[in-house]
Amino acid sequence: MLSTHTHFPEHHTQAPHADADHFSEWVSDLDITQANQRIRKLVRKTPLLRSPHFGGWLKLENLQHTGAYKVRGACNAVLEGYERGDRRSVIAASAGNHSSGVAFAAEQAGIASYAVMPRSAPLIKIAMTERYGANVILHGETYEAAHAHALLLAREQGHRYVAAFDDRHIIAGQASLGLELRSVAPEVVYVPVGGGGLAAGVGLALRRSGTRVVGVQVEGVDGMYRAFHGYPPLERAAPTIADGVHVARPGTLTAEICREVLDSVELVSEQELRQTMLSLLETDRVLAEGAGALAVAAMRRNPGPRNVAIVSGGNVDLKSVMRLRGDSRSARPSSRPPQPTPPQPLSNLDQWS
Repeated sequence: MLSTHTHFPEHHTQAPHADADHFSEWVSDLDITQANQRIRKLVRKTPLLRSPHFGGWLKLENLQHTGAYKVRGACNAVLEGYERGDRRSVIAASAGNHSSGVAFAAEQAGIASYAVMPRSAPLIKIAMTERYGANVILHGETYEAAHAHALLLAREQGHRYVAAFDDRHIIAGQASLGLELRSVAPEVVYVPVGGGGLAAGVGLALRRSGTRVVGVQVEGVDGMYRAFHGYPPLERAAPTIADGVHVARPGTLTAEICREVLDSVELVSEQELRQTMLSLLETDRVLAEGAGALAVAAMRRNPGPRNVAIVSGGNVDLKSVMRLRGDSRSARPSSRPPQPTPPQPLSNLDQWS
């Protein structure tokens, strides 16, 4: 396992993403720099793990505080308001990871927090959000229903609403992950996409670096894919094990940014995603939730020594993983037992810079 201070071997980069003054109208370089400084003592600089099985590197955000990258944007948004003198309680809506990130940030700031989560939210995510002191309200069956209810409560009760993705401070906070990757100069970065906050932030952070940034979605939960290609919007997201990206439509701001800073958006099937979750655990000993395995599933199709997939979260209970493994074994009764990834010799890796 390597720190993100590690540099890959030198390579010839392609032309960097086009830059324009309108980027500063969305999320400026100063926004990203200030966010990185604001949150750097609160979030972990997560490691990279070489995965021969998947043909690239894994950025282990499942080892982040709260078990997911979402804490980056949440900390920046909550603390930015606190610095402006806004001491109101905060309220968020999500399937879990954003809610726990906001609860964590609010606990650091010493303010109250509320989280509206769909009734279908995983118990492990509900418990984690409560562990950080949030008052959890279960409402509706989808993110969209929880989102609408959180906005209503914010208006009626005077809470400050912290958006899950369509907010410049959230995006700037997620961009801190892109800054960590920029320091090691990867060739391709695969990013899971739901509402688009992480993809927008990473894309902005890497837009001048020559790194290709590829968004990844699940078939049937492809709102950003549709927006990126100019297709009609998705009316309702299909069921998926990737609850963390179970969003029908991306944000207005995130979609606009992603159209500019992403090189492409790819789709993977539900079956590919489920198999990738199991393979990550069996070969690399990495516990990833559905959304966390999404980018890895895409990288598996296009391996490369300088490619990186972001394992965005690991908040999945072991019972769900065991059920998934049982389903997989039923579908493949004669499969070969999994073979663990051999340890990577230190002599083959770049040293700390």
